[in-house]
Amino acid sequence: MGKIYKGQDALTIRLTVGQDITSANPVLIKYKKPSGETGSWMATIVTASTGVIGYTMADTDQLDEVGKWVFWAHITFSDGKVAAGEPVEKWVYDEGE
Repeated sequence: MGKIYKGQDALTIRLTVGQDITSANPVLIKYKKPSGETGSWMATIVTASTGVIGYTMADTDQLDEVGKWVFWAHITFSDGKVAAGEPVEKWVYDEGE
């Protein structure tokens, strides 16, 4: 990921879990905002064999805080088992910074 700005919606977040997720459902990208608020977005499988998932921002209200965000994958496999991916820290800037 390159530099990310508050309110940016022309952005796709992609994460890799490094294993086959062909039968996984749901696949989520979870996040923690700088304020500590947490949430998730329903991701899509980009490349099942290597576990690449992605989410494209739906509107300008989603990245609504400046500061350090943390993103990680959360996968539920067909047998009901779940796995969390390694967290990725990314700074979200005000436009013009």
